[in-house]
Amino acid sequence: MGSKVKEPKPEWIKIKLTAGEPYQEIKTMMRSKTLHTVCEEARCPNIYECWANRTATFMILGDICTRACRFCAVNTGLPTELDLQEPERVAEAAEQMNLQHCVVTSVARDDLTDGGASIFAETIKAIRRKLPLCSVEVLIPDFLGNKEALQIVMDAKPDILNHNIETVERLSDQVRAKAKYERSLELLKRSKEMNPDIPTKSSIMLGLGEEWDEILQTMDDLRAVDCNIMTIGQYLQPSDKHLYVKRYVTPEEFAELKKEGLARGFSHVESGPMVRSSYHAHEQVKSAANANNVV
Repeated sequence: MGSKVKEPKPEWIKIKLTAGEPYQEIKTMMRSKTLHTVCEEARCPNIYECWANRTATFMILGDICTRACRFCAVNTGLPTELDLQEPERVAEAAEQMNLQHCVVTSVARDDLTDGGASIFAETIKAIRRKLPLCSVEVLIPDFLGNKEALQIVMDAKPDILNHNIETVERLSDQVRAKAKYERSLELLKRSKEMNPDIPTKSSIMLGLGEEWDEILQTMDDLRAVDCNIMTIGQYLQPSDKHLYVKRYVTPEEFAELKKEGLARGFSHVESGPMVRSSYHAHEQVKSAANANNVV
């Protein structure tokens, strides 16, 4: 994947350090309910900003992933945790935060027959019981292509079905572990076939050696399976053990990619150096709803 970028991070790669009262309150609540967040486990650069705004992405099914993707900081190994009470605790935390939009993701659990799909479904239902007006977005793994597992999640009717394609096709096998580019596209396609009214969403990271035309091809591939929302951000190396950053993409390029995405028919494109999959997620569900109403 090339040599490490030697120059310091550019000035546009900035993290807002605002670890004030809301941040500490959410951190304490998560620990008291034995919950995990992808904000912490994946070392998201936006954690201070999002938590200050009382927004968090819950990570269910434990904190040990069965895969070892070369970009991700989440711990890998053999999971031992399957907590059937976790959905209720997530719902209680969402209620305590009085969320209007709740994002739920997970580690990959290839050790489970359904990949954890049933826990996703129960979490959606539990949040709806506690917060009937709260929209729920799920960011799911590929379930190794298990169609029945995907159906379990779709039957719970999330407001947004999110699955990240992560990178361009040429780099996919080098960047991701077990996940396949075509399998990700197939998952997004199947979810639309199961329920065309549920918006779908996907995300890619830049700075891993992809070419401009490959990014545009990824957009076209996502639109070909009727993906509605796309997020585009800068890859940042979480540790020396992970893939090196090959290039820092400029804010101007991110702005141009947003235009390209909107021109291709995405209802919402979030594109910027610090953008991550769940960044400004509450705005994206509104855009998707408006697009459906226009149709």
